[in-house]
Amino acid sequence: MNETTVRPAEQSQTRTAPVGLFQAFLFWLKLGFISFGGPAGQISIMHQELVERRRWISERRFLHALNYCMLLPGPEAQQLATYIGWLMHRTWGGIIAGVLFVLPSLFILIALSWVYIAFGEVPVVAGLFYGIKPAVTAIVVQAAHRIGSRALKNNWLWGIAAASFVAIFALNLPFPLIVLGAGLVGYMGGRWAPEKFALGGGHGAAKASYGPALIDDDTPTPEHARFRGSRLLTLMAIGAVLWLLPMGLLTAVFGWQGTLTQMGWFFTKAALLTFGGAYAVLPYVYQGAVGHYGWLTPTQMIDGLALGETTPGPLIMVVAFVGFVGGYVHPMFGADQAFLAGAVAAALVTWFTFLPSFLFILAGGPLVESTHNELRFTAPLTAITAAVVGVILNLALFFGYHVLWPSGFAGRFDWPSALIAVAAAIALFRYKRGVIQVLLACAVVGLAVHLLRA
Repeated sequence: MNETTVRPAEQSQTRTAPVGLFQAFLFWLKLGFISFGGPAGQISIMHQELVERRRWISERRFLHALNYCMLLPGPEAQQLATYIGWLMHRTWGGIIAGVLFVLPSLFILIALSWVYIAFGEVPVVAGLFYGIKPAVTAIVVQAAHRIGSRALKNNWLWGIAAASFVAIFALNLPFPLIVLGAGLVGYMGGRWAPEKFALGGGHGAAKASYGPALIDDDTPTPEHARFRGSRLLTLMAIGAVLWLLPMGLLTAVFGWQGTLTQMGWFFTKAALLTFGGAYAVLPYVYQGAVGHYGWLTPTQMIDGLALGETTPGPLIMVVAFVGFVGGYVHPMFGADQAFLAGAVAAALVTWFTFLPSFLFILAGGPLVESTHNELRFTAPLTAITAAVVGVILNLALFFGYHVLWPSGFAGRFDWPSALIAVAAAIALFRYKRGVIQVLLACAVVGLAVHLLRA
């Protein structure tokens, strides 16, 4: 995020003109197509557009909303867009902002997933993915480093991270159990040693002023953003109906053990466990989608993450790839309708994954707007974030194993993949190159290596 202080002479002192819903719609649609770079890049884009250039919201109000989204399970960038859309244009504004943040990437991923399944064995496509896979391993390592450098502020949190790594790597404990255990440790630690579990390294105080904003520091909370118990109950009832209707229909048509029904149930649970972003939930998705249900293979999981990295929208949209492959491989509408099954599965998975995010914002937003002070009771979430670092490190080892020893330890070591992974890591860590640049470069190298071997 750009934190350069703007000098008063450079600020526009003219209050931003009111923004209509259609004007906001056009911006959120544009954002859905340009939101590359993962959560950090997406938040940076929103800050530049909404705080610095358009001045729809002040720096402090922007960061206050972001602090809340950082505490929630789910993709914080998408939730931040939903929050700002809701604050500006009531419930429909939030829905429009949140949906358009996701919808372009859903359509793009359905198309790319079909190309991958239908033409993945074509030499050119296979070569591109040969280079992308080691790059993904380096990207996951970078994610562990990035989250760890922000979250592991003391020996207590380092210990939680180490324990979570041992729990998932050596003991193969389920990810939800690790999250619950870390949350319990954080709760107790917050009572006994609160200074060790204070929320830090995030987005605390505003460091810049960009002139008057439409929603400024002193702008009164709009009427629709004030907390009302009746509104909260209404939203909870609507959310329950929006979950129960499709789940009940899937159960009636396909049975509780049906592929689509189980996808809906599994990704509902995943949506409530994504503390720390997409990389945190990937081990849980792997345990369930690959290990338990067999919807896709470990190699396909790595390829899906690569596709998720190259498309706009939240990285958690890799779940759409998981849904598409699972639906395509297990076509519930007949063998000749595999694409339809994949597309329906991808759409349903996206629905169940993001529904809780909308409810968290629309129901919790009024509580957040009731105070502009720092949120309390963050110790369990601080501990969970620390545990997530250990879980992501395990994910990096999992990816590295399948990339460098594609036939298992008894098989050959794939040294070209190792060299590509090292080069990707150097580009990411030393030269601070973007994820898209690294993936494209590695894809080209992988294609060259694959064709030379042919």
